[in-house]
Amino acid sequence: MPTDTQVTSLSNGSLWAGWIITGLVMLFLAFDGVTKIIKVAPVVEASERLGVPQHTLVGIGVVLLACTAIYAIPQSAVLGAILLTGYLGGAAAIHVRAGSGAFPIAFSIAFGVLAWVGLVLREPRLLRMILLRQ
Repeated sequence: MPTDTQVTSLSNGSLWAGWIITGLVMLFLAFDGVTKIIKVAPVVEASERLGVPQHTLVGIGVVLLACTAIYAIPQSAVLGAILLTGYLGGAAAIHVRAGSGAFPIAFSIAFGVLAWVGLVLREPRLLRMILLRQ
């Protein structure tokens, strides 16, 4: 049976892990959004290979930054995770349509999963609410 100290350490460890995962997800997605807005050459080339027109990149980048900002605010993090899940699901679908291979598809899906893992580690009640619908 764990003692109160062990439970507190575990909770603090989960909280820290959740914030670290959340921070890394936010950094990557913010970087990705900014590179779309400023139209970095490799991003433009990759988007055109996927069939995404160059004139849509700024809008896509703005949407990604907005979803990431909503995710970054603790009070709206669940809404942000839902929006990011939709965004990253769309990214996975584009890679499937373009025949990009398994890695880009899995990468998009993994970031959606990581967004939720970070959130659930920070707020474990979410897992019970989602799985048990209480």
